[in-house]
Amino acid sequence: MGKQVKIIGITGGSGSGKSTIAGKIAEIIPDFVFIPQDNYYRSAEYINNERITAYNFDHPDAFDSKLLYEHLYALKNFQSIEMPQYDFVHHKRQENYINVKPRSLVIIEGLMILSDPVIRDLIDLKLYVDTPDDIRFIRRLQRDVKERGRTVESVINQYIEVVRPGHYSFIEPTKMYADLIIPEGGYNESALEALIPFIRQIAES
Repeated sequence: MGKQVKIIGITGGSGSGKSTIAGKIAEIIPDFVFIPQDNYYRSAEYINNERITAYNFDHPDAFDSKLLYEHLYALKNFQSIEMPQYDFVHHKRQENYINVKPRSLVIIEGLMILSDPVIRDLIDLKLYVDTPDDIRFIRRLQRDVKERGRTVESVINQYIEVVRPGHYSFIEPTKMYADLIIPEGGYNESALEALIPFIRQIAES
């Protein structure tokens, strides 16, 4: 019998604190593979600050779900993958890939990981990080301006035109598939304490 690989999925709206939860899990179980769904965005290099809403990054079709499924399936079967990287300043997939070797635990984090049923079925523990809209928007604004070279105006326009509608159309509905819902993300110490036994159980089973 082959090695048992478990996959933990962390989802929630943009700026909800998904990465913080992943960091907390890393403190408990340091030996795992981390797969950000953001690395699987499709290229849209014709986009710039002025035309940011011409491409909807907050729609399931924005992701290469077929490749993501293939990679998760490979990792689940203890096989290595060549994970893509994404350039968020120029909105395109980079030419270099990361060789990811399999581990007994895989953590995938992303906006739409529960929207595709074939990907959803590969995930053993599904976490939804539920954070108020205003907090998520502030975090997204700070990140996009600081890390992705965006203007404040372009972030606001994108949020109003596509991010907010996309959240309620595609992300919020996937909450029903979650095994655990974590209010306030990584700042909810009580929820994180309750989560630890689940994480250890799923990793050690």
